[in-house]
Amino acid sequence: MSNEPPAGADGPLVGLRVLELGSFIAAPSAGRLLADFGAEVVKVERPGTGDELRRWRLHGGDTSLLFRVMNRNKRSVTLDLRTNEGRALCLDLVRTCDVVLENFRPGTLERWGLGPEAIREANPQAVLVRISGYGQSGPYRDRPGFGGVAEAVGGLRQLTGYPDRPPTRVGVSLADSIAGLYAVIGALMALHRRRGDGRGDTVDVALYEGIYSLMESLVPDFDAYGVERERTGSALPGVVPSNTYRCADGKYAVISGNSDAIYQRLMRLVGRADLADDPTLADNAGRVARAAELDEAIAAWTATLPCTDVLRALEEAAVPNGPIYTAADILEDPHYQARGMHERHPVALGAGEKKEVVFPGVVPRLEAHPGATRRLGPDLGEDTDAVLSSLGVGAARLAELRALGVL
Repeated sequence: MSNEPPAGADGPLVGLRVLELGSFIAAPSAGRLLADFGAEVVKVERPGTGDELRRWRLHGGDTSLLFRVMNRNKRSVTLDLRTNEGRALCLDLVRTCDVVLENFRPGTLERWGLGPEAIREANPQAVLVRISGYGQSGPYRDRPGFGGVAEAVGGLRQLTGYPDRPPTRVGVSLADSIAGLYAVIGALMALHRRRGDGRGDTVDVALYEGIYSLMESLVPDFDAYGVERERTGSALPGVVPSNTYRCADGKYAVISGNSDAIYQRLMRLVGRADLADDPTLADNAGRVARAAELDEAIAAWTATLPCTDVLRALEEAAVPNGPIYTAADILEDPHYQARGMHERHPVALGAGEKKEVVFPGVVPRLEAHPGATRRLGPDLGEDTDAVLSSLGVGAARLAELRALGVL
């Protein structure tokens, strides 16, 4: 690989090299975050088909916008890791990289001759980040595990939805994205530690553990007091008032009046000074006991006004609030635009059509060395020749490997 960073890169991770062997969401989301801030990320995909994410939510063409989002700023190399030639080239790439990302089922890399021992032999300094459903150890390690299953086993699904209906899922791949964040945190910590002895560590991220880490006091409350949390719909359990309320025009407002001072302002706004002044409602414990009553009082007020008027009144009263946005609402919101969260990039949509499309901006914001979108997720194998040529693989050998199906 070239030592030069991609054009326009000025992030804090410029000079860091990452080999991404993963697919779908978890490892690619980690690779994307590293790439957003300047790391050179080489994504290895199967020849011919590539990452299956290329065809998820595919509305046109041969590469989904979901793939373009999750794999922005990366370079795509096709390589059949099940072949001896593919394995050898992969280890050549490992020798040039600081981080190796993977999210296969435990044992898969080992079967291909690319396990931790092989990676350490090729590059003792490489940080190996492994993401899987249940982790690299324990009785469930060999089970296949996708994000939806992890959300169930991790405790989230039991709390999502309404108590009189089946558990539901959130509308995004939450477990995979959380695992990707932990993978990046683990990689950066391991890289920081590597300064001491020069050896790379192994980071073991389990999807279900990423979800479990978000569950706050779910288990301690049960273990200590026998309290079993239940699904509470749109309300924030144990914190009152904090809920979603229907307005006169059928739209909904999210209102969070759960600090003591904010609660009093909210009750006066909705015309219930009696509830604002009630000493038994002065703290959260008292309000939790009368949650239904308080929700009814707020809902009675929101039902009399259109959502825009409700939100404006709440804003004037300094009560935290927000509308429930659709994609169209997000596109029209000036705050997103002002914060750089709307980026326009040309993209092929299929049938020869090319269009400038809005994509999400880079998070988090760094003042001195911000991240940037330098390119969308690449076409399959777009960078194979360039990356392998930088390893010394000549044109004739590239042609031979392509004829063998290795590339």
